[in-house]
Amino acid sequence: MDMPLNRFKQRLLRGEVQIGLWLGLADAYSAELAANAGFDWLLIDGEHAPNPLPAMLAQLQAVAPYPSQPLIRPVIGDSALIKQLLDIGAQTLLVPMVENAGQARELVRAMRYPPQGIRGVGSALARASRWNTVPGYLDQADAQMCLLVQIENRQGLANLDAIAAVEGVDGVFIGPADLSASLGHRGNPGHPEVQAAIEDAIVRVVQSGKAAGILSADERLARRYIELGATYVAVGVDTTVLMRGLQSLAGKFKGTPEAVHTGEVY
Repeated sequence: MDMPLNRFKQRLLRGEVQIGLWLGLADAYSAELAANAGFDWLLIDGEHAPNPLPAMLAQLQAVAPYPSQPLIRPVIGDSALIKQLLDIGAQTLLVPMVENAGQARELVRAMRYPPQGIRGVGSALARASRWNTVPGYLDQADAQMCLLVQIENRQGLANLDAIAAVEGVDGVFIGPADLSASLGHRGNPGHPEVQAAIEDAIVRVVQSGKAAGILSADERLARRYIELGATYVAVGVDTTVLMRGLQSLAGKFKGTPEAVHTGEVY
């Protein structure tokens, strides 16, 4: 068995634009449905979706046969939880609420084996190593790990340059929903102040040499972020795609007006 390669990270390093979708339905069948649709990457959300570890494992397994690359967002950047996520086969993590360089450095350590890091060595029990059938897994694993840190409040913005400069951080992801709330415009990421902060952050991340990412279901904004240099951009959330489709279909037959969505990230 060969070492599983992180194709998402490879494309990130080449500066290729990758289009993604957020997965919040917490279901392997719907995750496979999204993988079949042709997105470059799929984010399995463990922060806001009801996703326990076994459910995330099932989604990784469902997505595995497809070209779409799976990412996981843990509920928090805890080293014990990160160890479990890496052992079930996640290679790319998007960690929320990163506010300073010290926190980013600890996350890097959590994703690497000793002596460079603190990841626990339990590969005989791990899907990641195919239960010790990948020759030299322990020596190769670190190179395939990809750490994305999420900036989503004023403190994170203030420390953005220092966070992006941390060796081992592969990308910085801007979280518009929490950022807009932190800046005093909750529920309105399209506010000019929020958009100015987002655009400035993307430019600074790109200038640092790290990859910039963001989520926006607004096509105009998503394309604008790509123009600014963002290279991994989520353009929707499965729960919202399903809900709007259902509302639209019901409305056609029941004569109810379609819901109007304004100023939303998702």
